[in-house]
Amino acid sequence: MEQIVARYPESRSALLPMLHLVQSYEGYVTPAGIEMCADVLGLTEAEVAAVATFYTMYKRRPVGDYHVGVCTNTLCAIMGGDAIWSELSEHLGVGHDEATEDGKISLERVECNAACDYAPVVTVNWEFVDNQTPESARELVDKLRAGEDVSSTRGPKLCTWKQAERVIAGFSDGLAGQGAQAGPASLAGLRLAEQEGWTAPEGGQPALGGADEGTGGESK
Repeated sequence: MEQIVARYPESRSALLPMLHLVQSYEGYVTPAGIEMCADVLGLTEAEVAAVATFYTMYKRRPVGDYHVGVCTNTLCAIMGGDAIWSELSEHLGVGHDEATEDGKISLERVECNAACDYAPVVTVNWEFVDNQTPESARELVDKLRAGEDVSSTRGPKLCTWKQAERVIAGFSDGLAGQGAQAGPASLAGLRLAEQEGWTAPEGGQPALGGADEGTGGESK
């Protein structure tokens, strides 16, 4: 935690990655983790708890080794996200933010995975698994429960929840460049611009607060 705090000019700015670090050890944000964050940052436990309960990435009860997020926002839902959610919830016997009895899988209904170009999308410990169907999603969780190696669609081999949380806290596992990165659908706009010779306009943000030079005009 002290290493994280040292990255920021204002110590309380370190709270978000510190909470992820707590999850990398405890599996979720425990009362002891909240107390430790408060002590290190000189905050009250209520202030830390207010942050931990605001963001959905912070969990208040144990998470499975593999936390599966099913996007059910508009596009993914239309493309089959709702069907995937129903299939996994019934197959695993758990609901939103619940974990299986063996502690292997937990399930979350996600409002948007920000990957609409590959809808319907599932995430595992925040890594993308694209273009899913109820059948492929069920096969995915079965492989994870069986301990098989599974790679994300655009990224590295899937690691455990605690390992992923340590990376999010800012401690690299050296795997950021492993596996495929941006896929063809994500790059379609770039490819079209290259074919058509399109470029972004030159120039930056105009200065704010100064008088117009040479016109005597007022500041805008």
